[in-house]
Amino acid sequence: MEVINPQGTTALREDKQLLVITHLSQLLTFITGFGGLIVPLILWLTNKDKVKGMDKHGKEIVNFQLSLILYFIICIPLILLLGLGILGFIFLGFIGLVFPIINAIKANNQEKTDYFITIRFF
Repeated sequence: MEVINPQGTTALREDKQLLVITHLSQLLTFITGFGGLIVPLILWLTNKDKVKGMDKHGKEIVNFQLSLILYFIICIPLILLLGLGILGFIFLGFIGLVFPIINAIKANNQEKTDYFITIRFF
């Protein structure tokens, strides 16, 4: 339901649950092998003008997922260099599992979320 202000503009609704679901939807990669970028991207694009904070959270999530993909690609040739790529895969897998959960909790508590290894594409 949209709330219309007297000025004629629509107010953004507050929906903490959708923000939490958006953060946790990144974990689909671990369950299905894909979807960790696609589902949050769809949720962000369809709700960024409707839900308060969705634009900021959506950009952070998409930037984080794109950064992870780039880092995984960089780790592939590093496997040949003393196996450093394997350590990179383990580290990135851990970060990709833990940070969406931590930031979902922060989003539920209306705290500032942060993905520390993110390259800002958007």
